[in-house]
Amino acid sequence: MSEPFSRFLHPFDVAHHPSLEPEVKRALLASWASDRSAVRDRPGLRKPPGARRAVPVDDVLAALRTLDQGGGARPAAS
Repeated sequence: MSEPFSRFLHPFDVAHHPSLEPEVKRALLASWASDRSAVRDRPGLRKPPGARRAVPVDDVLAALRTLDQGGGARPAAS
């Protein structure tokens, strides 16, 4: 998949994608969470190559947790 992040606006889009295998979801999210995707001078944000916008690393980690919990519902916005 070339530029995989360009297809997703938010980590939960990955976590809840109906046709991606769990291992692919986990790999995409782990890459998104990586320090290599950190926004310079903004360590709490992640923007991997090809992503449309930066997102909080907490959102990426929350999406990973949903995979651990069986792909539960997206948490309500606060």
